[in-house]
Amino acid sequence: MKTKIILVGGFLGAGKTTLLGEIAHRLSRTGKQVGLITNDQASELVDTVFLAYTGTTVSEVSGSCFCCNFPGFTDAIAYINEKKAMDVIIAEPVGSCTDLSATILQPLKEKFAKKLSVAPLSVLVDPQQLTAILEGRGAGLHPSAVYILRKQLEEADFIIINKTDLLKAEAVAALQKRTGEEWPWAKIHAISAKNGDGLENWLNKVLQSSEAGTRLAEVDYDIYAEGEAVLGWLNTTVKLQSTSANWDLYADKLLHALQRRFAELNAAVGHVKLLIKTGNDFVIGNITGPHNLLNIRGSAGEGKEARMTLNARAQMEPATLEAIVLEEIARAGGSNITAEFAALKCLKPGRPNPTYRYDQIVAQSS
Repeated sequence: MKTKIILVGGFLGAGKTTLLGEIAHRLSRTGKQVGLITNDQASELVDTVFLAYTGTTVSEVSGSCFCCNFPGFTDAIAYINEKKAMDVIIAEPVGSCTDLSATILQPLKEKFAKKLSVAPLSVLVDPQQLTAILEGRGAGLHPSAVYILRKQLEEADFIIINKTDLLKAEAVAALQKRTGEEWPWAKIHAISAKNGDGLENWLNKVLQSSEAGTRLAEVDYDIYAEGEAVLGWLNTTVKLQSTSANWDLYADKLLHALQRRFAELNAAVGHVKLLIKTGNDFVIGNITGPHNLLNIRGSAGEGKEARMTLNARAQMEPATLEAIVLEEIARAGGSNITAEFAALKCLKPGRPNPTYRYDQIVAQSS
């Protein structure tokens, strides 16, 4: 039996992690064995911690993107299948990555034809960012970051417009039409990963299709490298201690403070993700999209100790990003909460250097 592997790409803040969790839940309910692979330029990922709560087998490829560490990616696939033979493995590439068809899908089809059935490349997109791109605006992003987002859409087999719960039905229909006119070769789907609208239709098409990586984008790696380098990336894990604290209020206070600081600098935010856990309970929140929308769900309750994982991607120098995050963590805690940093890494991504880059489409064997 071949394992179906589904890559869900898309720019930072599009909602990929929420979608992966929902897909895993739905497929598991049908009796399928499902594995998940997360990816980032550094370890300490909120995505990995959160998805582990789904009860799904999760593997993390950190320190480089899938395309620049293809052996690491295929090792993650093997690791998950060793745990249990999987029907489906869903992988979430780094949000600022593109050229996935040439660097991941084609080598998978050629080198792992006996073990894997590769699904169409799905690219998730935030509707506000998509609207801005279609109208020739940048949604607050650097032009080189906009270039990456457009290249992601250009190489997609399926373009998935997410967050339809934020739009009226007529606006969704109009956006689908405009998207289809701009990228006529792609199949266009509109979904809400949050409430599940449209998800089954897209998922069924992905699972049934035998065509994958049908497009190769022409990518200027100088522009691509600049687009990644304009973003500062911060990952940290923090041990929080207090005589007694409401961790939900702490999360809310910290996220609102970061939202305000980035707005004051007019800095585009790829995403800010935060997860605070106490035992088996957790509160998770994020800041995403062109308007820095803030969302919090779950509850970590009250107590003396908690563990926080925080990831921030913002259009600024890493040193500035780090200073802001550290300042606001301290302020949010005040004199009642102490923060001990178990891990902290802040960086600017290096130039992409893929392991493989194919210049032709590989036919997928049945």
